Parts: sequence; C-alpha cells; structure tokens
Amino acid sequence: MERFGFVGLPNAGKSSLYNALAGGGALAAPYAFATVDPNVGVAKVPDPRVEALGEMSGARQLVHATVQFVDIAGLVKGAAQGEGLGNRFLSHIREVDAIVFVLRAFEDADVPGSHDPIEQLETLEVELVFADLETLEKQIDKRRKAARGDKSLADEVAAMEQAIEVLQRGVALYRSDLTPEVRETLRPYFLLTNKPAMAVVNVDESQLDDIDSVVSPVSAAMGGAEAVGACVQLEAEAVLLDPDERTEMLEALGLGDGALARFLRSAYQMLGLRTYLTTGEKETRAWTFRAGAKAPEAAGVIHSDFQRGFIRAECIQWDELLECGSWAKAREVGKARVEGKEYVVQDGDVMDFRFNV
Repeated sequence: MERFGFVGLPNAGKSSLYNALAGGGALAAPYAFATVDPNVGVAKVPDPRVEALGEMSGARQLVHATVQFVDIAGLVKGAAQGEGLGNRFLSHIREVDAIVFVLRAFEDADVPGSHDPIEQLETLEVELVFADLETLEKQIDKRRKAARGDKSLADEVAAMEQAIEVLQRGVALYRSDLTPEVRETLRPYFLLTNKPAMAVVNVDESQLDDIDSVVSPVSAAMGGAEAVGACVQLEAEAVLLDPDERTEMLEALGLGDGALARFLRSAYQMLGLRTYLTTGEKETRAWTFRAGAKAPEAAGVIHSDFQRGFIRAECIQWDELLECGSWAKAREVGKARVEGKEYVVQDGDVMDFRFNV
C-alpha cells in the first residue's frame, strides 16, 4: 500500500491530523517530540461513486480505497546535522512515498515558534535539501569513476550533477525544472525532495472564512503544488461524532464534507493512484491502480489469476452505468464496451473481467 508521511515542525498539528484520519491513537501534546516513533494508520478515501453504485446494485457491502499515512516526529532546524532526532527522523521520511508538509497558520501562546506557514515551509525544505545534497555528494565521485568503465552510467551521473546544482541553490527537487526522466533516474537514491509533495495548512476557526488567503501563498511557494487548508483540531473533534452529527456540524460551519475528504482525495491523486470500480449485489468496491495501467494489470489488483488469464474486460464509466440503471441495461443499449489487453484503464471505470487459467 502506498503511504504518505506528515512532515512539520513540532506541534504543527501532525498528530492531530493523524487522529482526525485514524479516529484517535496518536499523542497530541504542546511540546516537541511528543511523537518519537512514527504512528502508522490507514484512511478510507471518500468516494461518492461507491455509495451511488452500491445503492444502484443493492450491494450488501461497500468497500472504499485506502491509503496509509505516517505521523513522523517533528523536524527541527539542524536536523540534517543531527539536531532533534536527526538521522532517525530523516530515515522515517525516506520510507514514505510522498510528503505532506503540515504547516501551522494559527497563533497559540502555548506553542513556540513562528505561525507563518511560508517560514515553516522554508525551514523544512532547507533541512531536506541539505540532507539530499549530502547524499548525492557522498555518491557522485564513486559513480563518476564507475561511469568511466561503464558508459551506461553516463545518464545517471548527469542526473546527479543536475540535481546537485539545483540543491546547491536551495531548491527542492519536487519544485525544480528537472525533467521527469531525470527525476526517475534519481529514484534509487531515495532523495527526500524528489518525492511528490503537498501541504496541509492548519488554521483556527477564525481563519476559515478567508482560508484561501492563507493557503494560496503556500501553494505558490511550493511551485504550484496542492495545498489544502484545514482546521485540524476541529476536524479531529468532528470525526469522533456520529456520522449524522458530524455532517450537521461541518455543514453548519460551511465546510461541506470537510477538509479531510479533500485532502485524502488530493493525496491519493498525488501518489499517482486511480480508482476503478466493481459492483453487484454482494459488494461494490473501489480498486486502486496506478495511472496508465492497462486492463490486465488492473485486473491483477483483484487477483493474480485475473491478470495471468485475462481475456477481456467489459467497462463503462460509473455515471453512464448509473444512468442506465444496471449492467444488464447498459449491455442492452450498447453502452458497455468490450476492451482487450491494450486498454488503458480510466479513473471511474466500472469493470467486469473475463479470464481463464
């Protein structure tokens, strides 16, 4: 399962965000390093398509897609040189697939440090950039020597040199002008700033009415990366309520289905994950696949036999199926398509696979 890690200064709201997603379990306290070892949780990705198709099919069970998230201890200035949890902290970040910067934008006399999210972002990026620069500088001479005898390593060395130049300017790789091909070449080095990144800007209730003015500058500072504003404490409290009470509370505050739902959908997309669906009386389920996957690979998400013995797939977009009212009607009116091994599965496809092993 793909997972993203919460990275922020101490007391930015990482553990509260974890609790909001997991329904509790992480210690949220107003002092540094309340979290030492990372908490790992799983969150359901909200998807109204699952409910709609389940209702159409009379499904007895609904199964949503999930993602894993990690609450990592607060980073402090000088972490790359061993301050705070130092290398232990940085190793936890290396293990995740994407980074979510948690940035505090509210004032609190009990929480030390700046409440300027841009300033916090700069502090965090400096530490990650420094760690990446150190990683590459330790490796590049060795790779240059190896490339003299193995010309196939020339592209790797060139990618490292380009990345070092970017990092020396203090720029995180995720918002640099490096090509996707260069960044892919650098993947084996597990560089911290080469991971996809987004931000959660943690505000208080008084900032909700003008949240865009707080969040937009953060997105701009990250080179246009996704930034979601949320009153994390409020969302953590809401998740403990009964579903009807939670909906009533969020709607009363003008928050719709809440910032957490938007955040989870954004994080899911950022990880390059997409969803196809299956539906019937027994179950309606969201299945996670990688963007660009062809039909047999997507079928293999259900079971390896589906991929190995793939024959064909019937598919239809979820909203078209709802309009038809059933698979039988979709087939009758010619809306259900038959696709072969080269079909690139689209987000929102409803699939029915045929296979033989």
